[in-house]
Amino acid sequence: MNPIPEIPDPERYTESLFKDSGFIKLETDDIFDICMQYPLLGMDNAEDDCFVRKEVYELLKTAAGNLPKGYRFRLLDAWRPFALQKELYEDYSMDITDQFGLEGRPEEERNAFIRKFVSDPVPDTEVPPVHTTGGAVDITIIGPDGTELDMGSGFDEFSDRTYTAFYETSGNEIVKNNRRLLYSIMTDAGFTNLPSEWWHYDYGDRFWAYYNKRPALYRGVFTRNEIMVKM
Repeated sequence: MNPIPEIPDPERYTESLFKDSGFIKLETDDIFDICMQYPLLGMDNAEDDCFVRKEVYELLKTAAGNLPKGYRFRLLDAWRPFALQKELYEDYSMDITDQFGLEGRPEEERNAFIRKFVSDPVPDTEVPPVHTTGGAVDITIIGPDGTELDMGSGFDEFSDRTYTAFYETSGNEIVKNNRRLLYSIMTDAGFTNLPSEWWHYDYGDRFWAYYNKRPALYRGVFTRNEIMVKM
């Protein structure tokens, strides 16, 4: 497998050509294992169900077809209501500030660093947090025994180890190859990766648009009721 490249963090990107795309609710089956993390973490506005755009579902099926026999994708998070994005930003900002010693940094510099790990909850459906679009998924791989492959850090951990390319130079061959497997399968299917989070992949949202220099395809959808209309 090819090395994971080091790429810059995405910048603000507003070009769009929105399409009318529906949503699919993913269920645990022989392709996917649904294990939404924020209900498990006790977030007040967590979403129990796993919703993605229809095109994302098709690409995930394509990617899953390239996994080794007996392996499956585990979905950790997908579409988020705006209220959850706001809750995460407020809670995680303090943790990230403490973890990386950002207390004395200028406010804009501090906020820019925080946005590497959690999107600012801007209430604008045309330039929204990517997880509110249904185009972003947080994903890992489970083996035939049902356990997650070792990816070298936890989900939503705030450290340098979460950068996708971190283990390219660390010497941990198992973790390096596991990340390469996930990265190659997902990017070959048409997704892009958020470089600060090995688990985060995008299609059709503004991160994907930024890296492909194409218009974003999906608006933000901020509530579950809006999802139901698009099912």
